[in-house]
Amino acid sequence: MQQPSIILLIPYFGQWPAWFEFFLQSCRFNPSIDWLFFTDCPVPSDAPENVRFISMSFTEYKQLVSERLGIPFNPDSPYKLCDLKPALGYVHQEHVEGYDFWGFSDIDLVYGDLRGYFTAERLSKYDLYSTHTRRVSGHFCLMRNTAKMRAAFKLMKNWQQRLADPTHHALDEGAFSRIFIRHKNFPKPLFNLLAKLNPWRRNSEFIEAYSTPNAGVPWIDGSFNFPTEWYWQAGKLTNDLTAEREYPYFHFFGWKSNWSQDSFNRCTKSTSAWLVNSNGFNSKLGV
Repeated sequence: MQQPSIILLIPYFGQWPAWFEFFLQSCRFNPSIDWLFFTDCPVPSDAPENVRFISMSFTEYKQLVSERLGIPFNPDSPYKLCDLKPALGYVHQEHVEGYDFWGFSDIDLVYGDLRGYFTAERLSKYDLYSTHTRRVSGHFCLMRNTAKMRAAFKLMKNWQQRLADPTHHALDEGAFSRIFIRHKNFPKPLFNLLAKLNPWRRNSEFIEAYSTPNAGVPWIDGSFNFPTEWYWQAGKLTNDLTAEREYPYFHFFGWKSNWSQDSFNRCTKSTSAWLVNSNGFNSKLGV
């Protein structure tokens, strides 16, 4: 079965985070997937070929969004761009043309073997893929590149006003999620029954990938004992709790606030292994 083509759209303004070299290296080891950044940050000189950058100012990007959506989009902070994630395929339709899937992603993560998780067989079944069970995963989500899915965000109530409002509303994991999943706190039997009655939910996959520990979702064994180290080796991602299991990515938002500039070694295109823990990244330790 032929692999569906995938592009991930990421508007990002400000300055690259200290771990960005590690992020890019994890992209390099997923060569059949493309990333496209819209950014005012310097273009990295050693970025992999499958990661492209369109340079523009935050003001220029806001003007583009305003034109494409027909709303006044002028937030002060780039953090508002999180609300825009479900609309990115619509805003950047010319850039997703020819792809089977488009998606959005945060950059406070590193990828494992994405194709090992999102296999061709898996991607043949649904129109949306979330790595959480009861909401759209705002840090990584894939959608089939159809007119229906590109415009799905318009089903959010008052979407124009909410996107035009400079305040961050967490629309990606809130209002957009509710198109697919309602009553997310219902008991599992009732939750599953209601899911079968919603055609948007029936055509979507919501499966916990356990890629965002320390976030209120129990670990695989039902406990709240999470890995203390994650290991990346030549594109494969594991951890110290389940060494035999690979993960599609590791979202380290629970640790990053404790890191400083001294929490990272350099990562180059020849770096083949590193570990991540609460102290940061270390590419000098063996895995």
